[in-house]
Amino acid sequence: MARKQHIAIFTTASLPWMTGTAVNPLFRAAYLAKNHEREVTLFSKDKRSILPVGDITEMIPDEVAEIAILEEPEHLNWYHHGRRWKTKFQRVIGVVHTNYLEYVKREKNGQIQAFLLKYVNSWVIQIYCHKVVRLSAATQDLPRSIICNVHGVNPKFLEVGITRHQLKQGAQTAFSKGVYFIGKMIWSKGYTELLQLLSEHQNEFSDLQVDLHGNGEDFDEIQDSFSKLTLDVRIYSGRDHVDPLFHKYKVFVNPSTTDVVCTTTAEALAMGKIVICASHPSNEFFKQFPNCHMYNTSHEFVKLTLEALAEQPVPLTDDLRHALSWEAATERFVEAAELNEVFQEKALPSAKPFMLMSSDYWMKRLVEASAYLHNTVSGIEAARCAFGAIPQTLLPDEQLWKELGLGFPEQKQCFRR
Repeated sequence: MARKQHIAIFTTASLPWMTGTAVNPLFRAAYLAKNHEREVTLFSKDKRSILPVGDITEMIPDEVAEIAILEEPEHLNWYHHGRRWKTKFQRVIGVVHTNYLEYVKREKNGQIQAFLLKYVNSWVIQIYCHKVVRLSAATQDLPRSIICNVHGVNPKFLEVGITRHQLKQGAQTAFSKGVYFIGKMIWSKGYTELLQLLSEHQNEFSDLQVDLHGNGEDFDEIQDSFSKLTLDVRIYSGRDHVDPLFHKYKVFVNPSTTDVVCTTTAEALAMGKIVICASHPSNEFFKQFPNCHMYNTSHEFVKLTLEALAEQPVPLTDDLRHALSWEAATERFVEAAELNEVFQEKALPSAKPFMLMSSDYWMKRLVEASAYLHNTVSGIEAARCAFGAIPQTLLPDEQLWKELGLGFPEQKQCFRR
């Protein structure tokens, strides 16, 4: 029997947070482990959680530290202080979920912050990852990266799509509602763009009802802004997208350009709906679906939305349905991350005359020097705080040690590099 691969998945969020970086790594872990060829760990087996402080590489014993998957590798490593990932693990794969540069640009002094963050992201990726998978070209270019959508949808959404199609075949009404949008209620999640589109074309949309669903810190402000339109815009608290409430909607609009690959767009397509979204790198994967219509201008948005209300969705083919599944996403991930190949870090060459040392040798030395610099700076509390880290997160405090049952050390321990 072939030896099983040992895969450890580290992410920046966990349930009960219903965020992409909590849900998608959970599905990835489940589907990588599905065929029993791999031993997969998401969170510490003993603690059932991730540790947001201290050296999280220590959660995996050295004897099974084979492959590490870092979900949001730049985020995990901005303030990482401890074992170097590529020293601990034979292979380190990063999966970039978030377009951090686009979010930062919307803040005060955003252009300057984005400029600095771009180089910091590249720096830590170069140090800590062998390869990086970018979900779409909406993310920044990074060292050793490849673009591939390695996410799928919950099988329940595909089941809804099949049920809607069967209703249509039985001469029943599959979609009795019109237009909706679902997303976290913060302006940067597409509400700014949607408000502008609707406000500019209120006459064309005079007979249109648009339902918005979501929760978030900008809920009241968003509700107030949309209520000033002459259109029939109704705002509701958020629910799970697979809730029966959403099954009868026919048209999903999503003008967001901050997403990397929008999960709700994939879910809407899986349920057999027509999707109207921006022509943007984050939506490149969805161009293959006949029910996905993309616009470049606000006038195209109006035209496509009104046409969608008058037409019927095209049934998904088996191939397209498979493309949205986590089975297909896992196949794409295994190929993009080259998990079926055996990797071994090349040992440093023995001493050579100065002139005979290759460029690869010097590059490796440069990366090691960068890693040493990052490890040193990230171990200084004042420096960490100056660059935005939460104070006192270098090591777990006594209370956290006790809660985790780790036992608070009597003396500070140095991290191994």
